Amino acid sequence: MIRHTTALIMIACMLLSACGTKAETTPESTKSSNESVNSTQEQHNEPATTGTGETPITDSPSSTDSNSDQESPSDDETASTEKGNDNAHGSQAAEDNIEKTYHMNANYYIKPNDKTSESKVVLLTFDDGPKEEKMINGLIDTLDKHNAKAIFFVNGYRVKSHPELLEIIHKRGQVIGNHAWDHEDLKKMSATAAAKQVTDVQKIVKETIGVEPQFFRPPFGSGNDALKATVKKNGMLYMTWSNGSLDWDKSTKNKPDKVIQNVLDQLNPGSNILMHELPWTVEALDELLTKLEQKGYIFVDPRSIELEAR
Repeated sequence: MIRHTTALIMIACMLLSACGTKAETTPESTKSSNESVNSTQEQHNEPATTGTGETPITDSPSSTDSNSDQESPSDDETASTEKGNDNAHGSQAAEDNIEKTYHMNANYYIKPNDKTSESKVVLLTFDDGPKEEKMINGLIDTLDKHNAKAIFFVNGYRVKSHPELLEIIHKRGQVIGNHAWDHEDLKKMSATAAAKQVTDVQKIVKETIGVEPQFFRPPFGSGNDALKATVKKNGMLYMTWSNGSLDWDKSTKNKPDKVIQNVLDQLNPGSNILMHELPWTVEALDELLTKLEQKGYIFVDPRSIELEAR
């Protein structure tokens, strides 16, 4: 009996010892596990530090954008991409979407394709640029005021010197025309040399703004059949003019009133008006366009003109 009692007491002591050990170790194990989890969470949430101990500025998406795994492009990168796309495709697409409601006749007048289009129109053009930012913006400010578009016929050598000026004309919604690389008489050149004067401008304009000119005017209005064939091959409409402002002539220098009167004296429906990037032309333009509007004329959008004369 005593032996049975002693055995029972020994078994009870062993059980109590085991329970005590479990009670002491379980909290420590739980604490260690929780500390491990918390440490991981803190490492995940804590901003990384630099060697200087400063917290770096991060470009992480906000919580509302957390589903994005890739870094978004910067504003500059987006603008650059959009600019490239606009230059290469957008501007040309916009021009292609404008209905061709006018054409040019053999005498370089602009005529409506049918009776639904206004016949009392003029085409505004400016040659020999791009020269100076102030004059370009002055001309375009006035064109914008009158909701008018014009062709700016440019020389290649000027574009090479100041491509940023060409970009101003294009970005402000005006139309670029080809006026040969140099301002020389193309009719006096060989067919090959004259063709290069044309194609080199096409190339540099496209490299600068992403689209090629669709209109060509030879310096001095001087050309021949070979030149016209080259122009047509390059997808352009060949033109000179039908109304000369003579703003280039010494008789009109610093005389904006004379420029205006010269245009009005030759005015007819469809007049293809030749002007230049000159200070007195900039000064004359607002009054000239106002007088044309008062006479019932509207300003044809060059992009609405067919690229084949008839």
